[in-house]
Amino acid sequence: MIKIAIVEDNKVALKSLKEKISLYPDVSIVTTAENGKSGIEKIVQNSNADLIFMDIEMPVMNGIDATFLIKQKFPETKIVMITVYDDDDHIFSAIQAGADSYILKDTKAEKIYETIIDTMAGGAVMSPSIAVKTLKLLRKGNDTVQPQSKTAENLLSSRESEILEYLSKGLTNKVISEQLFISPFTVKRHIENIYQKLQAHNRTELLMKARDQNLF
Repeated sequence: MIKIAIVEDNKVALKSLKEKISLYPDVSIVTTAENGKSGIEKIVQNSNADLIFMDIEMPVMNGIDATFLIKQKFPETKIVMITVYDDDDHIFSAIQAGADSYILKDTKAEKIYETIIDTMAGGAVMSPSIAVKTLKLLRKGNDTVQPQSKTAENLLSSRESEILEYLSKGLTNKVISEQLFISPFTVKRHIENIYQKLQAHNRTELLMKARDQNLF
């Protein structure tokens, strides 16, 4: 029996996913939660979930932050992002946070079941539109690879490098501030400096440029 946890704030989406999973007798839902924070608490209390379906946009704590924190505590637990978002920033952040698979909420029941089985077997499942965008992200990264400059190591301050490492894992400013015991405003100022130094215009571009310069 594969034990499933679902972290989803939308009651209609939660009901739909539960109905799809209920069609398969070898899969059991052991717990549900309405946001990332509650999800972490329930999974810590009842850590026998084999796989978690994780929404992205939720109140209190989003799914990307929750994925990162759960993977720190339970690295063997599989996490499938199930969301309406198929944009580059969400895909990149989810992968960096440690998501094993990434599918859309309109996925049919049989594909949901296949995702569970394949992810539990060590696979990385993605909805077709997600897979195409992920390949484009990887190709874009390869096309822009440049030799590391002598100044790259000294480009960022130690604090900026620390914040960049957290950004690469998909964490929000609020979570970064809590991890580093500094204010969200200070985090925001550091990130603005990183954007300026790397001449980036969005988070995906920032992380790609940082990766190409071996900054994390």
